[in-house]
Amino acid sequence: MEHPTALITNDAVVLGILMTILGFIFITSSSEKPFFKKFYSIIPSVLLCYFIPALFNTFNIISGETSNLYNIASRYLLPASLVLLTLSINFVALKKLGSKAIIMFFAGTLGVIIGGPLALYIVGSFFPEVALSNGEEVWKGLSTIAGSWIGGGANQTAMLEVFGASKSMFAQMIAVDVLVANLWMGFLLYGAQKSDKIDKWLKADNAAIAELEQKLEEEQAGKRTPLTTNNLMIVLMVAFGLTGIGHFLADILAPFFKENYPALEKYSFTNEFFWLVIITTTAGVLLSFTKARKIESYGASKVGTVFLYILVATIGTHMNLGAIFDNPLLFLVGIIWITTHIIVMIIVAKIIKAPFFYVAVGSQANIGGAASAPIVAAAFSPFLAPVGVLLAVLGYAVGTYGAYVCGLLLQQIFQIIT
Repeated sequence: MEHPTALITNDAVVLGILMTILGFIFITSSSEKPFFKKFYSIIPSVLLCYFIPALFNTFNIISGETSNLYNIASRYLLPASLVLLTLSINFVALKKLGSKAIIMFFAGTLGVIIGGPLALYIVGSFFPEVALSNGEEVWKGLSTIAGSWIGGGANQTAMLEVFGASKSMFAQMIAVDVLVANLWMGFLLYGAQKSDKIDKWLKADNAAIAELEQKLEEEQAGKRTPLTTNNLMIVLMVAFGLTGIGHFLADILAPFFKENYPALEKYSFTNEFFWLVIITTTAGVLLSFTKARKIESYGASKVGTVFLYILVATIGTHMNLGAIFDNPLLFLVGIIWITTHIIVMIIVAKIIKAPFFYVAVGSQANIGGAASAPIVAAAFSPFLAPVGVLLAVLGYAVGTYGAYVCGLLLQQIFQIIT
C-alpha cells in the first residue's frame, strides 16, 4: 500500500519548521521560568530535537522519506561539523584521559557483536517465525543494524551491500535501529544529569575528566574573541572548504577502489560517504596541530554543534513512532540486543572502575556514531564534545570489521533456529 503524501512536501517549509522547533527548544531550555527548568530537568532538550520532528513525520505532516534535507545535512553539515569539532581537539589534554576511554569503547563494540546473535537466538527460540520476514532471511537485515551500531551510516550501507538485504527489509531495520538507539540515547542523556551518583555506584574516579574539562574551559575562555562577520566567514571557509575537498577526494577514491579493488567493498572502501567522513575528520585532526586551531576562539565548535543539531532534527524526520507496531518481534530483538551491549559495558566499567562519562560516550560512539556521540559528551560538559568525536571516528574505523563478524555470527544463529 502506498504511503499517503505528507501535508507539507516543500523542503524550504520543512526546514523552516525544523529550525523553529530547534529555536523553541533552545529558548525554553535556557528559560529561568520554573516550569521549563523543571521540565528540562526531566526531559533532555536534545531528545526533543529528535522526537518532535519524529511526531511530525509519524502524523504525516512532513515526510523524511521524500525530503532531501537529511541528505544535505549528512553530506554537508555533518562533515563540516566534524572538521570544526576535531579542529579544537587538545591531544595533550586528551592523553590524560588514559586507556579507560578506549577500553570502554571496545567493550561497547563487543557488546554489539555478541548482542545481536544472542538476541536473535533468544527471540528465535520462542518465536521461530522471527527468522523470516516475507520469506527473506532476517539475519541479513540485522547485519545492517550491527554496521550502524558499531560505526555509522557508511558501515550500515556496507553491510547492506555485503549481505544483500532487500530495501523493504532495510526499511524495517532502520525503524528498529533509530527507535531503539534513540531510546537508549535518552537514558544516557538523563544519566548525564545523575553522573555523580552513578560514578559512586561504579566506584569510579572522574578526577581526570574534571581536570580535562577545566583545562579546556579555561583555554577556550582565555582565547575567545568576539564573534564578527570576518571571523564567522573564516570558520565557514575552513568547514565547507575542507568538506568540499573531502567530497572531491571521495569521488576519486571510492570509484578507484570499486574498479581496481572490488574485494574491499565489504570494508566500505568503495563507499563515498566512508571516505568523506574519514577525510574531513583526518583534516580536522591534522589542523588541530597547526595555527588553524585558533579559529576555535572564533566559536568554531559552537558552529559545529549547531550543524549537529540541525542533523539531529533531520534524523528525527525519518523516525516513525508508529513503526514499533509493524513488526514487534524485531523490536524485541533490538531491545535484547542493546540490553546485552549495556550489560557488557556496565560489567567492564565496574571491573576497571570507569566513570559513567566513559560508559556513555563509549556506548554512543558505537550506537550513535559521529552525529550523536559529541552531543552525549556535551551533555556532561560542552567542552568535552571532542572526546565523543574521537571515539566516534574510531567507530567508523572498526565498524565494518565488527559488523561483518557480527553478520557471520547472525547467519550461524539463523541456521541453528531454522
